[in-house]
Amino acid sequence: MTDDAATPNPDDDLATVRRILTSARTATVTSRAASGALHSRPLALLEHGVDGTENFAGSLWFFTADPSEKTDEIRRHPEVNVSVADGKGHLSLSGRASIDRSQARIDLLWNPWAEAYFEGGREDPAVALLRVDVDSIEFWDLDRPALRRVVEVAAALIAHRPPEIGESRTVEL
Repeated sequence: MTDDAATPNPDDDLATVRRILTSARTATVTSRAASGALHSRPLALLEHGVDGTENFAGSLWFFTADPSEKTDEIRRHPEVNVSVADGKGHLSLSGRASIDRSQARIDLLWNPWAEAYFEGGREDPAVALLRVDVDSIEFWDLDRPALRRVVEVAAALIAHRPPEIGESRTVEL
């Protein structure tokens, strides 16, 4: 993987981030427990709609139960990391999380997957949204087909050099 030496284009970088986000289904959200230990858990990415990953402009949204251990941790320490990986690349998104209980926003983002987790539907008193306002993103874009990446890794091993299977860059929002 190489760092792109050319001047990055913020629009292209954001398009790359959106492509990786929308091709993944789950993110791992890491928060800080009361003890100070890091605590990671998988959460479903919300793909469609004005605040979905396909329109990502700096905030990610997840359904969550409140109160919960997760929401308690976020209220104490709002700094979080969200990691996403799939066959198209990897993302590490750092930012600040908050809990949103706006019924209008819940209605806007509600989907059949959320229905499965909340017995009382969208009016369940435990339904809340976890909002992550992203400050910084590091991405690894695996922009070559899988077979080509395998060949590149094999060639790099023979030549004793790092493989060039994509690019890595940091994006500040």
